[in-house]
Amino acid sequence: MKEYKKIILASIMVALASQISIGLVGSDFRISAGIILFVLLLLYKDLRPIVTGLISGIMVYLVRLLVYFLVNKSLDGVIISYQLEILFYLFYSIIFDLLMDREKKEKANFIFYITIISDFGANLIEAVTRTSITDSFLVWGLMPTLLLAAIVRSGIIWLGLNLLKYYRMLLIREEHEKRYRKLLWLTSELKTEMYWMEKNMDNIEKVMSNSYELFEKIKSNEDRDTWATRAISIARDIHEIKKENELVVRGLKEITENQLKDKGMNLKDIISILSETMKREAKRLEKDIVFTFHIEGDFYTQNHYYLMSILRNLIMNSIDAVSNLQREARISVNYRLEKDQHIFKVSDNGIGIDEENLKDVFLPGFSTKIDYSTGKINRGLGLSVVKHMVEEELNGKVSVSSKKGKGTTFNIYIPKDSLEVVGGENIHSGR
Repeated sequence: MKEYKKIILASIMVALASQISIGLVGSDFRISAGIILFVLLLLYKDLRPIVTGLISGIMVYLVRLLVYFLVNKSLDGVIISYQLEILFYLFYSIIFDLLMDREKKEKANFIFYITIISDFGANLIEAVTRTSITDSFLVWGLMPTLLLAAIVRSGIIWLGLNLLKYYRMLLIREEHEKRYRKLLWLTSELKTEMYWMEKNMDNIEKVMSNSYELFEKIKSNEDRDTWATRAISIARDIHEIKKENELVVRGLKEITENQLKDKGMNLKDIISILSETMKREAKRLEKDIVFTFHIEGDFYTQNHYYLMSILRNLIMNSIDAVSNLQREARISVNYRLEKDQHIFKVSDNGIGIDEENLKDVFLPGFSTKIDYSTGKINRGLGLSVVKHMVEEELNGKVSVSSKKGKGTTFNIYIPKDSLEVVGGENIHSGR
């Protein structure tokens, strides 16, 4: 239902834009600006082209009739003639949909060529239909004009796409600068908290040393009269460590819960950042991995930090599961919306997980990954963080399936209400 509301709203906008038009050779055949807006809406709002084209044609037809009636107080001679506008928008959308490659929707030059073909083809079909109805032979004479109109209108679309591209780049740059300044400020605050954490580490080492000394005294039954004093001293030190730890935790919470409350992001922007950073990370680790991101639709969320962390940890887990020597290593990230659930799937064709270990992969500290050249063992915290964020913070569910030597797949299910912002820019969906 939301999708059709968007299509109808887009069609109304196209119909209004279509009133900016010029007529040709004394007929009621017109070239309008509506199709320019139509293409831009298809590209930036992920609308279904053919359905949007049909409804836009109908809206253009109804608006033209209304305007004509208000001006002339009659609809004589235009009811059938104006109906051919529906034909133009329908065939434009069909040709556009057949030629469109979703992987190239950001490439203005590619869009320029397919809009020329779509525009000229749809106008030619409309012109042929008009001449067959009126028994005139103007269509061949109109072809140069139709081609010129298609080139000019497609050129305007090309210019609009490039202007939008540079405008978005400016906005992204400005947003990155704001985030960078904020990151510097947060880093400085985190440095302060790290000082207390390092101080606590020294205190913990001291307590451990004192505890071990007390243990040795008790074990050898020496200096019994000092046991109580030593125990009290250890308890007092632990109490001080606890108080300082509480200060650190409170400081970190203030940073993460208050200062990180900035504007949200669209899923496609999150995926774009992940794609770039994860490819760079794989390259840094000297792993030849083919990444695939298949995202069906988009949505706006203020829980972007959670979502970014969840997907990053899962992708990093997959990168770790791929050997440096593995050929045709692949990691795929898929997203789709199913009823009231956001569903994410992260898969790899790495080493896989033994069946007996699957039940433990989300436990803190569990890890099967070890670098035998350095002896370094993975901390095993990433997947436990994922489980906590998905199930405790976002009320979702996470599951894993794996075959040893074949690869691993993680499935994430998160309710719409946990990710989408009420009243936010929810943009689900496909002149």
